[in-house]
Amino acid sequence: MFKIQTLNKIDSEGLKLFLADKYEIAGDMANPDAIVVRSAAMHDMEMPSSLKAIARAGAGVNNIPIEKCTEKGIVVFNTPGANANAVKELVIAGMLLSSRGIAPSIEWAKTLIGKGSEVPALIEDGKKNYGGTEIKGKTLAIIGLGAIGVLIANAAQALEMDVVGYDPYISVTQAWHLSRNVKKAESIESLLSNADFVSINVPQTPETKGYINKNTIKMMKDGVKILNFARGGLVNNKDIKEALESGKVSCYVTDFPDEEVLMMKNVVAIPHLGASTEESETNCAIMAVEQVRNYLEKGNIVNSVNFPTAEMDRNGGARILIANKNVPNMVGQITSKLASEGINIANMLNKNKSDIAYNIIDIDGADPSDTLVEKLLSIDGVFMARILHSK
Repeated sequence: MFKIQTLNKIDSEGLKLFLADKYEIAGDMANPDAIVVRSAAMHDMEMPSSLKAIARAGAGVNNIPIEKCTEKGIVVFNTPGANANAVKELVIAGMLLSSRGIAPSIEWAKTLIGKGSEVPALIEDGKKNYGGTEIKGKTLAIIGLGAIGVLIANAAQALEMDVVGYDPYISVTQAWHLSRNVKKAESIESLLSNADFVSINVPQTPETKGYINKNTIKMMKDGVKILNFARGGLVNNKDIKEALESGKVSCYVTDFPDEEVLMMKNVVAIPHLGASTEESETNCAIMAVEQVRNYLEKGNIVNSVNFPTAEMDRNGGARILIANKNVPNMVGQITSKLASEGINIANMLNKNKSDIAYNIIDIDGADPSDTLVEKLLSIDGVFMARILHSK
């Protein structure tokens, strides 16, 4: 019986995939095998030795101590693409909000309460203050063509916008999904120079923090509108404030406002609604649960942020899972240790990601004893070992 701890309310459609005969689920649980989380902060949380996996029901993993998890052999999953459609729709709404003066006009209309029969005439007279522009024919620059960026690009192109994308690391899968009418920019400067709208859709990392700053803003044309539905730290607050005050940026739409941003003029501040749809929460929960089950029951890893992708069909016998530092002679030491125990390898998969290597080993014959785990962990550089017994 696997133990699953939930740190937030997780959609029931996902949780029901943890079958009752194999899984126990609770919000408060000692020694869980896995944790499913949304936004709960885990950086100060003590990680029990039983913990094998953490699944974030969402794309960002800033609330999870990735490095500490990796050191302890804990696989961290996220759910890229599960909330992509919800974010895409809000980005499209953000472009319309920034173009048509919709939000301030609604607030102004409310000030007419109490004017009675005068309201229709006042509405007609005042609407001239909220004239805007259409998005059709305008140029949208998209930084990052992952699952969300591709959906935004295709939707904007369908709305007859001129769409240009920039992503030096676009995957083959996402490239296949991208509309053939979306243009490719060869550099960030060529992307930004003619854009009416700029949408940033990349993960926040030490390399991308403050990606939109005075230097990148300088590349843009006057009056540009910037859309940030990825992470707040991708845009430098000081630089965007100066650009808004000067008119270089005519509107900043963000799903990640802080107090400083809320005080800026010409900002459309949305309270982190990007993935807050019923469908998105369900999709994220289902994907997170399926990934945890696939790992706990089969040892397969898909959509991990700290371990390599590794999938192999089981042969019905025992399966050995090993994580180690990605250094020379590790596979040789591991196979030698198995050979010394009289274990015959039927199939083996070795994958690596940066400094981490992960091995899936199916064996013939009787299941090994659990003491094998201790022997594998005695190898310098091996930091996780687990046995899945025969089905």
